[in-house]
Amino acid sequence: MMLFNYPRGAFGTLLNLLNKKSKITNQSTHLLLLRHLILQYLMECVNGIGMDYRGTKSKTNSGKTCQRWASKYPHKPNMTPSTHPKADLESNFCRNPDGDSKGPWCYTTDPDTRWETCNVQNCSEECMHCSGKNYRGKISTTENGYTCQHWNAQKPHNHGYIPSALLEKYLEENYCRNPDGDPRPWCFTTSPSKRWDFCSIPRCTSDPPRVVEELTCATGDGSAYRGTIGVTASGKACQVWATQTPQQHNRTPDNYPCKGLELNYCRNPDHEKMPWCFTTDPETRWEYCKVPSCGDVPGPDYAAPPPAEEDCYVGDGTDYRGMVTETISGKRCQSWSSMTPHSHNKTPQVFPKADLRRNLCRNPDGDRAPWCYTTDPSVRWEFCSVNRCPTAPKPTPKPDKHDQPEPKPSQAPSDDSRDCKVGNGGTYRGPTSMTMLGVTCQSWSAQSPHQHASFTPESHPDKGMESNNCRNPDNDVNGPWCYTTDRNQKWDYCQIPDCAGLKCGQPVTKPRRCFGRIVGGCVSKPHSWPWQISLRTNTGVHFCGGTLIAPQWVLTAVHCLESSKRPSAYMVVLGTHTEGANEPSKQERKLEKLILGPGETDIALLKLESPAIINDKVLPACLPEKDYVVPPGTECYVTGWGETQGTGGEGLLKETGFPVIENKVCNRPAYLNNRIKDHEMCAGNIEGGADSCQGDSGGPLVCHAQNTFVLQGVTSWGLGCANAMKPGVYVRVSKFTDWINSQIKMNS
Repeated sequence: MMLFNYPRGAFGTLLNLLNKKSKITNQSTHLLLLRHLILQYLMECVNGIGMDYRGTKSKTNSGKTCQRWASKYPHKPNMTPSTHPKADLESNFCRNPDGDSKGPWCYTTDPDTRWETCNVQNCSEECMHCSGKNYRGKISTTENGYTCQHWNAQKPHNHGYIPSALLEKYLEENYCRNPDGDPRPWCFTTSPSKRWDFCSIPRCTSDPPRVVEELTCATGDGSAYRGTIGVTASGKACQVWATQTPQQHNRTPDNYPCKGLELNYCRNPDHEKMPWCFTTDPETRWEYCKVPSCGDVPGPDYAAPPPAEEDCYVGDGTDYRGMVTETISGKRCQSWSSMTPHSHNKTPQVFPKADLRRNLCRNPDGDRAPWCYTTDPSVRWEFCSVNRCPTAPKPTPKPDKHDQPEPKPSQAPSDDSRDCKVGNGGTYRGPTSMTMLGVTCQSWSAQSPHQHASFTPESHPDKGMESNNCRNPDNDVNGPWCYTTDRNQKWDYCQIPDCAGLKCGQPVTKPRRCFGRIVGGCVSKPHSWPWQISLRTNTGVHFCGGTLIAPQWVLTAVHCLESSKRPSAYMVVLGTHTEGANEPSKQERKLEKLILGPGETDIALLKLESPAIINDKVLPACLPEKDYVVPPGTECYVTGWGETQGTGGEGLLKETGFPVIENKVCNRPAYLNNRIKDHEMCAGNIEGGADSCQGDSGGPLVCHAQNTFVLQGVTSWGLGCANAMKPGVYVRVSKFTDWINSQIKMNS
């Protein structure tokens, strides 16, 4: 039975739209319903000779870059988008428009080589090249006979390899895959007693993909570096990869046959951030190497510039250097140095001045706003969820909605200057001066570009209309508005959050989301983490952190309560930015009850004697869904007044952001060696330097998704503070949501 009767070429049209870097508008409902089919259509493998291949590989067998199909240089093509309109000759991606028996091919950018075939793996091929990173076969049994657990299942084993969050890893069904740089594909098993196991997949007899070797410098993560540097960044000699002394390991030439593990040269066989090696120092297992970046562009260790006070962009965002890594639809950005899932030429080497670090939103090509390629294979790129700065008007053409609002009776004046509104915002006097569509407001006293007489500082002297801030002088039911600086849009509403009924995890003051380090001092914007509490002795001395999760409830760590189990021994301070807690916004609460977590877990609930007053400076964080596992690589944030080891910012709330690390990786011998339990999670930078420390115990680890901060972890323990290869360990809150909710219900 046919689901829909589509006109011929509709599917190809959708693919063309999704693969172009151009805005998609007016998609039909039918096309949107087809979107879920695209993942299979865009697989980076071929069926048969690959005439239907629509992936994004753009290099030939010998590593030459493909010429664009529409280009006439350096080779005048016989096959173009106009001569073969159904072959999807998009960009410079490998295709097979003429049914060549060897599969997809392309014209090359090498004047001496007109065309070459591309090495695209066969979808049905039950063999692997190298370590099986690109294996897309259907083997679903491990080498020891265990059946693989489906990747989208969390039983019997919880894990962070969630297919919807890691689309570029092709975690389909329960097929063996290698998403984390292990020696070969593996899977979680359906046996409760065996968490995961390697799969036995034969090596392909065909040639592996060619690597364009980099001999004197490295691009991206340095996986193509084949130079002869053999010492680490600290000067330690590298251990020969083929030996097991002094460090025993499985990063051997046999396990990683395509990674150039010759002698003791620095390499990156397993998707680390840069080349590294095991060291000959028995006390130091491994370290990164200092390999020059090709083209003198910033390498992975490039220090980020100081974060701006506002994570917003000016003009078209060409100079935007913020830290947003999410698109307007909530998709995660692809790293600029990565070619997976989307091949492209917007690399740090091609655009050395565009600050194309990691997967941060940028605008290297002068588009109308910051954007990024996405990790969704079916959506090539999107604009990012970054607001335009209030001081930088850049009108966007829009149709008129209706004439100016009719005058309404005046409201009583108010001195409420908070950046949130009560009710319909008739008393709003905050600083916002931009419409919900990002257009700067016209000054109320101005008559250009829009003339008006109904709403001016003279006609409404008590409405706070001295500048161009959003106001509601006519008591409009939809809230504050303003005349705009866009000639095509006379007026529009402003997006002002409610003071009453503030939502959990959505602070009025937006955080910096800074990737500095708590050890090193990255001071937060005041009250941008309004769920952060200070747990103190009854004499007022701060010693631990915690998280407000409801007006009368705080979550912290059990080990913070070791000195006494009496509620009267402690107090909680909320609404402060300074450890000294001398702000007018401070709220103090004594404790009514301590409730320790089940078993030996490091989690505890604190019931306040009276509920906190929820406002723009005191707000709960959201709790996660039951048993939710944060995908690896997700950027999360810790906050606290902890130890900064004399590096500045003492006494002020600090923040740092770093990625979540999957428990399977964190439990490797080189890291925390099987110390992490299922009810725990780890996060941090493997090279160290950013971590939560002593004074942050019990504090929050929050992760940002869909414009909301969710409490995923309670700071628990670690080996030292910000040490390399020793990420911080956090209680996984999603494992305790039932316990939290039941305790609150029983004790309320």
